Amino acid sequence: MAAIPHPDTAALAIHCAVITVSDTRTVETDRSGQLIQLMLQEAGHQMVAYTIVKDEPRQIQLELEQLSQQALVAAIIVNGGTGIAPRDTTYDAIAALLEKTLPGFGELFRSLSYQEIGSRAIASRAIAGVFGSKLVFSVPGSTGAVKLAMQALILPELRHLVSQLATGKR
Repeated sequence: MAAIPHPDTAALAIHCAVITVSDTRTVETDRSGQLIQLMLQEAGHQMVAYTIVKDEPRQIQLELEQLSQQALVAAIIVNGGTGIAPRDTTYDAIAALLEKTLPGFGELFRSLSYQEIGSRAIASRAIAGVFGSKLVFSVPGSTGAVKLAMQALILPELRHLVSQLATGKR
């Protein structure tokens, strides 16, 4: 049984952006992007931006760079393109930009995922960290993976991690 983290003292609404990385999804068919937005809103957070980009490293990086410039955005959640197929470039694109990484995010995600899907969890390249003073999470694009990451890791720690970034600003 996992320990419950200490409660956050304030019910701070975090301003979030969602990026879906896919060569085939549209706004209408992007169930994972829709699920992330719904779960964020149900947890009291605010959606600032949502977009779908092709699985092209430079397009992913340009979108992250643009969102990191927006003062309102505190956290960016990316879904899709985290596997090892030739077109899965999200991990590489994001890892190249992160100023700080949160290795525990990917480790815990794969551990939790292993409990649900078994050894196929090794193919996940979920990653999280900081880019341009924004918190960035990158998760696989399946709705199951999104739900797992959001419920078990992102939503329980989002306010805490964003507040940690904010206390470092001078």
